[in-house]
Amino acid sequence: MVESAQTWPYLPTLARLALAVGLGMLTGIERERRRKEAGLRTFAFAALLGAVGALLGEPYALLSLGLLGILLVLLNVETIRTGEGAEITTSAALLVTGYVGVLAGLGHAFTATAIGVAVAALLAWKEPLAGFSQALTDAELRSAILLAILAFIVYPVLPSGSVDPWHLIDARAAWVTVILIAALGFVNYVLLKLYGARGILLGSFFGGLINSTVTVTDLAERVESPNDAFSGLAFRGVALATGAMLLRNAVLLAVISPSAGLAAAGPLVLMMAATFLVALLRRGAKGPVTRDAGAAVAAQLRSPFSLQAALKFGLLFLALQVIGTLAERGLGQTGFYAVSVAGGLVSSASAVASAATLAAGGALTPQVAATGALLASIASGVINLPIVARAANDRRLTRRVAAVLATLVIAGALGMGVQLLVTRLAF
Repeated sequence: MVESAQTWPYLPTLARLALAVGLGMLTGIERERRRKEAGLRTFAFAALLGAVGALLGEPYALLSLGLLGILLVLLNVETIRTGEGAEITTSAALLVTGYVGVLAGLGHAFTATAIGVAVAALLAWKEPLAGFSQALTDAELRSAILLAILAFIVYPVLPSGSVDPWHLIDARAAWVTVILIAALGFVNYVLLKLYGARGILLGSFFGGLINSTVTVTDLAERVESPNDAFSGLAFRGVALATGAMLLRNAVLLAVISPSAGLAAAGPLVLMMAATFLVALLRRGAKGPVTRDAGAAVAAQLRSPFSLQAALKFGLLFLALQVIGTLAERGLGQTGFYAVSVAGGLVSSASAVASAATLAAGGALTPQVAATGALLASIASGVINLPIVARAANDRRLTRRVAAVLATLVIAGALGMGVQLLVTRLAF
């Protein structure tokens, strides 16, 4: 019986028609609730019309869309005659629903469903979307457009791979960093504006998972004076970003080489505890940790991100990338620890992944790979100090960050010592 149901020749056709009607009804329910002239049944008929046209062939599909266009003209003539004005949004939604029906009739179930749900969502979220667009400032809109230019126009035209005969400079890799710092600045700005201090801290944590140095740079650039209200928030953000970086490196090491991850577990846990505890303990300290204070800071920001700061960081990343590559070539395998430190200054994730891969392939012992990963992680944390000192005009913030990083180094060294002692006792 099951086999006969699966081979029933009318099942695919009925499934396509049912999908078209269901998607039309989904959009029509929203229009019905808003008491529009075209409601649930009209949208269901429009989608069904498109599906039937697609089932009959391409000429009939085009004819069905043409008939739907005539229906839209009649609908708007009636609403204008009654003094309600033209139903532009409903007309656009009805036309797209006709195309959804055509797609469903052709068997494109995923595409039809995605478009149908998107149409319903755009109609249902009218008030939030209108409020968001009206609250945008000119600076925010320009920043969003500039970010899109950096990511979708400039990046694709850059050459892939090295652009020099020595294979030192990868233009795309450097530009990705520029895009990243710009995007993180924009996201952190939006989170801060919407959710206050909690938003910027959330952005700092997730930014640290991607690139802690980029996140710390963005936070430090926002501290404009020693008495800036953002200083306390930036300090907690730096601690969270550093802890997130350590968490990411621990996961990388454990996934690629479980034995190396186990060897580095103790030190990494101690270092993460040190950084996360600082962020948590500062909760009760004097500073902008409420939504209102965070919103006040957001109101003072002139732009969601600084292109100048992003380009400066891109140049710094490029210089560190060249130095790290030259150090790796000159020192070779015997200078693994030195290369790990140099790699941590550029990208601790890359350095940790490299160490874990060597350990997984047997080129390094798990203990050596774990030590290299720890050194890269520590270097990635320590490099944040000169960045904060250079970018933030706040010596007190620099001293506080230095204290946190010193605690991180001490915790890492203590963990490495304990791990080494346990390893020796085990053998």
